[in-house]
Amino acid sequence: MLAALALLVALPYDAVSHGAGGAVTHRAEGGRGGEAAQPAQPAQPAQPAPDDRPFGAECRSSVQGSTAVAYCHNPYPETDRVRLHIECDRWWDVDSDSHPVAAGPAATVRLTGRCWKEIRSVWVSHQR
Repeated sequence: MLAALALLVALPYDAVSHGAGGAVTHRAEGGRGGEAAQPAQPAQPAQPAPDDRPFGAECRSSVQGSTAVAYCHNPYPETDRVRLHIECDRWWDVDSDSHPVAAGPAATVRLTGRCWKEIRSVWVSHQR
């Protein structure tokens, strides 16, 4: 408590203060103490645009016979909705797409699917 009070008292006289709504106010140059403070332009947030932030779980898939398994780990703070897509090799075998599974921050999810016979290709799609 005493340390906080010491820091408060030790602030320089011309320290910038934040007014209502987070606007930064400065004392008018060359003015007397009775003049009102002029609000400065609000600072732009330092966060990158939503499309510029890193996104997407890292996924590893494997195929054994007619079964496909994918493990997806999301190292980012934004949830990634992942889906497993399987293309079957035989013309009569139905291709499949899984439902979206939410991979939260620092979470690993397991996706599985299969064909009746051989699997031609497997991939994972990502959705914000």
